[in-house]
Amino acid sequence: MQNRSATLKMGQWLLFAGLCLSPMVVSAKTILILGDSISAAYGMNAEQGWVNLLQKRLNQQYPKQHKVVNASVSGETTSGALARLPKLLSTHRPDVVVIELGGNDGLRGQPPQMMENNLAQLVQRSQKAKAKVILLGMKIPPNYGTAYTQAFESKYKVVSQRYQVKLLPFFLQNVAGNATLMQKDLIHPNPKAQVILLNNAYPYIKGAL
Repeated sequence: MQNRSATLKMGQWLLFAGLCLSPMVVSAKTILILGDSISAAYGMNAEQGWVNLLQKRLNQQYPKQHKVVNASVSGETTSGALARLPKLLSTHRPDVVVIELGGNDGLRGQPPQMMENNLAQLVQRSQKAKAKVILLGMKIPPNYGTAYTQAFESKYKVVSQRYQVKLLPFFLQNVAGNATLMQKDLIHPNPKAQVILLNNAYPYIKGAL
């Protein structure tokens, strides 16, 4: 009888432990990175890019818990990403959407208002799909004058405040302007910069999880 009682108690304990651990499995999340060449690991192997480093860090801290989907495309604009987003949302059903876009809009001199409208729609559609959104802000060279540059940079803050999403003001902080961390074109970060980019974005992504 004592052995049977002990076995029953052990079974009850294992069931309780399983119930306690089960939320860890349920909490697994998919993170969609919607970016341009900076997130697409332009000029290097994909394994060297910050997005792949993100998956590795998550695997270390939360084994088998989170999946990172890199939907970044070199040369991507906010308009191009907006056209791709519906299929990405329906296919991957992300819990978190990280938007790293706008740099190509600015380099092409597209109207900042158009970029704002596109970013707003990207955020709205992601939120409608029940995803948390993170905006990674960008800055551009003053090629088109101070007024344009300021208008461009301000749009990230406008969108983040309007839709209550977290904003990293400048994704390339501590990277841009440092020749040792940039490729020869002085536009794209090199492999040495990738861990810095990850460290810039990681607190925001971890907070969303």
